Amino acid sequence: MRLAVITTHPIQYYAPIFKLLAGRIDLKVFYTWGDGAQQKFDPGFGKTVTWDIPLLEGYDYDWVKNTAPDPGSHHFKGIINPGLTNQIEAWQADAILVYGWAYDSHLKAIRHFKNKIPVYFRGDSTLLDVKTGAKQLLRSFFLRWVYSHVDHALYVGSNNCAYFKKYGLKGRQLSFAPHAIDNDRFAAERTEEASKIRSGLGIKPGDVLILFAGKFEEKKSPLLLLNAFLTLNMPNTHLLFVGNGILEGALKTAAGKNNHIHFISFQNQLAMPALYQACNLFCLPSQGPGETWGLAVNEAMAAGKPVLVSDKCGCAADLVNPGVTGEVFETGDISSLTKKLCWLVEDKNRLTILGHNAAAEITNWSFSKQADAMLSVINNTHAN
Repeated sequence: MRLAVITTHPIQYYAPIFKLLAGRIDLKVFYTWGDGAQQKFDPGFGKTVTWDIPLLEGYDYDWVKNTAPDPGSHHFKGIINPGLTNQIEAWQADAILVYGWAYDSHLKAIRHFKNKIPVYFRGDSTLLDVKTGAKQLLRSFFLRWVYSHVDHALYVGSNNCAYFKKYGLKGRQLSFAPHAIDNDRFAAERTEEASKIRSGLGIKPGDVLILFAGKFEEKKSPLLLLNAFLTLNMPNTHLLFVGNGILEGALKTAAGKNNHIHFISFQNQLAMPALYQACNLFCLPSQGPGETWGLAVNEAMAAGKPVLVSDKCGCAADLVNPGVTGEVFETGDISSLTKKLCWLVEDKNRLTILGHNAAAEITNWSFSKQADAMLSVINNTHAN
């Protein structure tokens, strides 16, 4: 069984899956960004990012030449690979697994291989941002056409499953392969480093620290969280923003000289577990559009922390059990966010209990379960 994987560039959430699959089937990943560089400019962070964990070890891969005038994964014409299908055919793939269709070459590959070899698809889109109107009706017809070329889709959670069903895929064409992160790395004990982070920020052992980690952009709504925090009037509570982005200046201006609001610039993967473990509560207040999941929530839960998320986060329906692993608030509603924040931070012992529950829940969302689900689909199709 030879599986060709089509994806844009090395990503910390996908590379471990490729490594697990490569140990059990013949696999090659075709990276369509195609320049061979692991440094990528991230417009959300506003800087070039080079991950500090290995993303190209343990599996076979090829860089596919990208001829796009404006290369990148931020638009449809940013991925143009004239040689992609020829490279896959030369490798004699028995099936393809495509990550995302919204690139010129990915869609062409899906169409090219339909009815030739099995076409598997992985994406995490949801219906959370769908609007009504003629434009959406046309988009609905188009998406049904796209997914008519897919033999089997691997959905990441319940919101994603509903999306695939709306656009034409049947239950027999869908399999659950959970969105996942490296649970073990985020759960590994980093108490000493976490304590140093807190003391370095002037946060006392008994104080509560709320963490936001990600891109400072409108989609993530960090300003909503800051404004809600300013209304709390709880002297033993702190808020930490970790990251960078276009809203950084606005956030720092709004924070003023409040010594309970802290900022740390973008931190790479190896530093993040200690930052999660330094907090008592993680918050992802995204308004979207396009917060299809929110894998930072998985990371915080693996670190044993409760989570507070908006109802526009794709993961909310699956990971956040109100009063058990955290809370969900109404998107964009500062009173809803403030109410949930107050209830959570007023009892530190409750936060600890919710954090234990979160850690237990996230064990079911692992790389191994995702890889096993993928292999089950691939092997069943290949056997038939």
